[in-house]
Amino acid sequence: MDATEVNRRIPFSALFNFRDVGGYPTRDGRAVRWGRLYRSDSPHRIDGADRDAFVALGIRTVIDLRRPTEVARDGRVPELDGLTYRHIHPEHADWSQAPYEAGSSLARYLADRYADLAGTGAAGLAEAVGLIADSANAPVVVHCVAGKDRTGIVCALTLAALGVSDADIAADYALSTEASQRFSAWVAATMPEGEELPPPFLASPAEAMALFLTELRQGHGSVEGYLRHAGITDAQLAALRAHLLE
Repeated sequence: MDATEVNRRIPFSALFNFRDVGGYPTRDGRAVRWGRLYRSDSPHRIDGADRDAFVALGIRTVIDLRRPTEVARDGRVPELDGLTYRHIHPEHADWSQAPYEAGSSLARYLADRYADLAGTGAAGLAEAVGLIADSANAPVVVHCVAGKDRTGIVCALTLAALGVSDADIAADYALSTEASQRFSAWVAATMPEGEELPPPFLASPAEAMALFLTELRQGHGSVEGYLRHAGITDAQLAALRAHLLE
């Protein structure tokens, strides 16, 4: 892990996948601004020093992409002064309806799940990207349970709209694998009786995100084309670039 990645990942004791999405170069020679958009696993566990570190980032908006049942089960980010909480659930099928078959391509399985979510959850994904596009909401944290799948899609759509390369988007997504390993170790230590999570819930192969983006473009012409189909306006795309690019 180089110095940039060390700066990207912000350590918390009970958050395992919290990181800054800034710094990536774009096709037009600009770069994504640091300290404006963060991605994370669920912040419902933050307390004590974690809470202080979270507050110090000056976050204004938390976008929670979890299912209502997941929010009810685990709770939400603590209520903090100046923090707006937005719960957006992009509709999608339960993965148990199409379980992963051991030995098959994990990247293909994940890309198919992401494509399904992009179809059924288009309105929710557009709502999330629209919130990120509004500079009044920044800094923003977007999260789901593990911060890799639903969060990964929202961040990928955002970065692609900003002009970040698929290679960098896929590499950013793949950083969640290490975070999942830290989370698994924490779960094993705190809940030793719990069941081991299956590979699709822990791994983030870069190929999965690359496949998803390639096939999304095949269906919609471009990521911007998909976002417009989902409900994002040209004004929102312009606003996204205006405040998230240096």
